[in-house]
Order: sequence, then structure tokens, then C-alpha cells
Amino acid sequence: MLALSRAPVRFATAKVPTSRFSSTVATSTPKAPRFKWTKRVLKGSAAVGLAVFAWTVYESRHPLPQFEWDHSKETIAILGTGWGSTSLLKDLDTENYNVVLVSPRAYFLFTPLLPSSTVGTVELRSIMQPIRFLTRFKRREILYVEGNCTNIDPTKKVITVEDSSEIQGAVSKSEIKYDYLVVGVGAENATFGIPGVKENACFLKEAWDARRIRTQLLDCLESATFPGQPESEINRLLHMVVVGGGPTGVEYAAELHDFLNDDIQTWYPDIAGKFKITLVEATPHVEILNNTMVKEVHQKDILVLNKDKELETIPFGLLVWATGNTARPLVSDLISKLPKDLQNQRRGLVVDDWLAVKGSKGSIYALGDCSATKWAPTAQVASRQGAYLAEQFAQLYALKREKSKFVEEGNKPEEFLQKLQPFVYNHQGSLAYVGGDKAIADLPFGIHLSGAMTYLFWRSAYMSNLFSLRNRVLVGFDWLKAKTFGRDISRE
Repeated sequence: MLALSRAPVRFATAKVPTSRFSSTVATSTPKAPRFKWTKRVLKGSAAVGLAVFAWTVYESRHPLPQFEWDHSKETIAILGTGWGSTSLLKDLDTENYNVVLVSPRAYFLFTPLLPSSTVGTVELRSIMQPIRFLTRFKRREILYVEGNCTNIDPTKKVITVEDSSEIQGAVSKSEIKYDYLVVGVGAENATFGIPGVKENACFLKEAWDARRIRTQLLDCLESATFPGQPESEINRLLHMVVVGGGPTGVEYAAELHDFLNDDIQTWYPDIAGKFKITLVEATPHVEILNNTMVKEVHQKDILVLNKDKELETIPFGLLVWATGNTARPLVSDLISKLPKDLQNQRRGLVVDDWLAVKGSKGSIYALGDCSATKWAPTAQVASRQGAYLAEQFAQLYALKREKSKFVEEGNKPEEFLQKLQPFVYNHQGSLAYVGGDKAIADLPFGIHLSGAMTYLFWRSAYMSNLFSLRNRVLVGFDWLKAKTFGRDISRE
């Protein structure tokens, strides 16, 4: 009985196998979470990006000590804080030279977004970079003088600078000697001698121009809603005329068009239907006056010669003049002091292939809109010229002994430039905003793009070309703010 009773026990403990399924469940390890490595990469990238951002911000707030002026070194005087001059300053090795910067404008202005600032798409301060944010980070101290250069003496190599600010000290005029002079003062708006343009039109070239346009635009809207305003006067006040079909004129008309659709219809519904934009050139989405020449500009209207050769009066509330450039008085005065057979262009200083002003014996250079070259007067050209000139000054410093020997052998100093590579411009394409979240692009190799995707490309290109991280953050917030809450329609 004992043996029979124990057998089943042995069978139960020794013979009954564990099921295959149960064994699998018991011995299997937990599966790794899906996208585990993707999450790690994203978190790591975010951490690195945040660290880089924090370090960049810290660096921008804590400049290092600079070398003092070395009077044994040559002095470069730079006039202007535009695209060409700023690009030169950015790349110039100030350890090799003493540098003087003269400009009445103590900041760099990102002009491609200037039309956007007139309607509040971006704030004006967001596209301005104080020039000391650049000069303070160079190896050697840069002497910045806020003032106007009123005279250039190419023989004595001396410039005269005057303080043009409202508050002045005991000294408001000074003379500064230079070894090399870089003229990058830009150009003025061309009025073509048309009466009334300077007195009654708004230009769009400087920060104060954008402020004036924004103030007058909002003033026109509020005046049009004033009780008892005659219908004819309402129509005049709400008629915005843009003269000039270049990039500036087209982009400003496009910004006005967006301002109408996005904001005026919301906050000024009673007069939105009467808002009118006229471009005296050609572009879509606005009224076009082709082959029309402005003859006179008055306070409240312009007299034009239309395509039928008939005089026509066009009333306006705001007139923006964006038709071209002409030389500044300082540039015209310098041209008159140089050989006439070499300086034969009214629109600017004639330069050679190395950007040296002809007739200056290699001591004066010109870049940007104040120079007369075969290239278009654009920010892209001026920026490339500035970078090129910084490289040339580096090579000149390295070859200084060779240059001295070159001159001692009886050669002319300007002939030494032949040893340096001439300036070569490679066009990277052009972009323009045409309104309605659309843009057009003219790229190399004959590629032409347009539409919403090109608009995103336009924004990304401008964002990447902004001067600093500070500008990129501010402009990014401005775009987000305008899209979320609408443009600011308050008036100072």
C-alpha cells in the first residue's frame, strides 16, 4: 500500500512537464520601449541646443578685454554703418590695424525687413543692432565717432567729422588722419528734380523713414474716421500711393495689402472697403499705373503723365517714394577732388577691380551704393564687398615689407594691388515678398520659384542673415506675435 500510494506522487513531481507557453512567459525579458533611441537623440539635441544658446547669450553680454591703440600701426577710417562697412568690420582683423568708425547712425539696420516695420509686422528695434555690440568684440579697440564726415582731403589723408546730435559738448568738430579710407556711406533717394518730392513724400531707406511712414499711415486711418469727414476726403486719406516698382516698392505695397486684409478689416470695418493701394509701376494684387511718370508732387496729390500722354491728378493720403539712388553730397565733393578722367560717373565713386577708388593712389576704397560698379546696388553686393575688403587688408598687412620693397624699386603704390586677387561677385539669387504669405525667388541657374513654400524659404533666408542671435529671437517673436494677436495699431 505504501508503494502504491507513493508512485503517483513520484509521477506528479517527476513526469509532469512544464508547458512551453508557460516557460516562454516566465523566462522572456521586457521589450525595449519603442522609439527609445529617437527620444534620447531629441533630448540630447535639445540639451546641446539650449547649452549653445545660453553660451551665445553669455558671450554677447561679456566681451573680453581689448588691445589698446598701437600708434606704430596704420589707421583705417571707415565711413558708414551699412551693409558694406559692417561686413568689413565683422571680418577685419583689428590686431593688425587701428580702426576709426564714423557714422551718424550708431547701429546696423537690416533693411530687407524695413517695409515690414512700417505696418507693425516686425518692430523697428528688432532689426537694429547697436554698432558697439560689434566694435566691443574686436581684438583691438575701435574708435567710434557718432557724427557726419563733412570733408575728405585725399591729399593730406584727413577727414573732418562734425557732431550732428542735439546734445553737444565743448568740441563738436574734429579732424582725423588715416592711412586707408573706406567710404561706405550709401546713397540718397533720387528725386530726379521733381518739385515737391522732398517736401511731401516719404522715403524708405532709414529707420526714421519707417517711423514716419507708420505714423502717417495710422494718422490717415484715424483722420478718415473723424466725425463729419467728407466722402471725398475719406477716399483721399485712404489712398496709399507707392512710386517705384523695385523690391522696396513691391514689398511695401505687399505689406500694406496684408495690413488691409489682416487688421484694417478687423479694427476699421467702416472704412476698410475704401482703402486703396496704387503702385506707379507694376505688381499683382494692387492697382497698377504702367508707363506713368510723376511730374509734380503736392501736399495732397501728385500730377502724373499717364500712358496716354495726358496729365492726371491723383489724390493721396500717404505717398512713399522708392525710385532709385543718387550720390550723397560728401561723395560728390570727393569726386570733384579726384582726376576727372578717372571719376566720370555721377552716381558714385568709380573703383577698380580691387575696390580702390581710381585716382586715390590706393589709399581710398569705396563699397556699396556709393560706388559706381557694374553690379546692382544691393545689400548682397555690399556685404560681399565688405568681406572681400577685410581679406584684402589682411593680405596687405602680411605683404607690407614686400610692398615697401616694391615701392623702393621705383614702382607706384597702386600697382602693388595687381598682386592681389580682384573682387569677384557670385550672385546668390534674390527674394521678394508679394503679400498673402507668398514670395518670389530668382535663384542661380535660372531657377524661379513662387508661392507659399517660397514664402517659408524667404523667411528662413532672412532669419539666417540677421546680424545676431538677439535679432533672430526678436524678429521670430515679432512674427509670432503678429500672427497670433495681430499687428500693433497704436500710434506714438
